[in-house]
Amino acid sequence: MIERRGSPRQRVYKRGTIAFNGGGFDCTVRNLSDGGARIDVEGPVRLPEHFMLVIESDRVMHRCRPIWSSAQRVGVAFE
Repeated sequence: MIERRGSPRQRVYKRGTIAFNGGGFDCTVRNLSDGGARIDVEGPVRLPEHFMLVIESDRVMHRCRPIWSSAQRVGVAFE
């Protein structure tokens, strides 16, 4: 398998929030890199073109855009 990520990923299990338009919903962050993340959601969701990924335990917010999705998983790139 060819690795296409620009930076190595770190496996994590962190609670997150996908925030947009004054609202949002919970997610689980499953891996992180300098350039993006993989997140798990409760079910198939339609995400906006850009949103904020909030990880309260780390006190960070990342502006994101979805890159890929399948069932309950979403890959995002940080902007």
